[in-house]
Amino acid sequence: MHLYGLKNCDTCRKALKALPDATLVDVRSEGVPDAVLEQAYHAFGDQLLNTRSTTWRGLDEEARARPALALLKEHPALMKRPLIQQGSVLHLGWSKETQAALGAV
Repeated sequence: MHLYGLKNCDTCRKALKALPDATLVDVRSEGVPDAVLEQAYHAFGDQLLNTRSTTWRGLDEEARARPALALLKEHPALMKRPLIQQGSVLHLGWSKETQAALGAV
């Protein structure tokens, strides 16, 4: 199981603590593999973009208008976190539903 997120993100830390078998992949330093990013975008669409992040607020209107996948490849910290890959199944965020699906409740 891979947990794509940021090592300094509190939500990612909570998820990692609850999922001892998960491996943290820091998206700032390691990025997200293109295949995983594309699968996530097809599964979650624009929900994959964290429009409340500091990175998003720092972008101008022209940059925000670019396609989501291009933005995420250029600025991986824009991804909503965590993105959890369990086999071929992806989970986005650390909601009660995600916790229940992963048996972390």
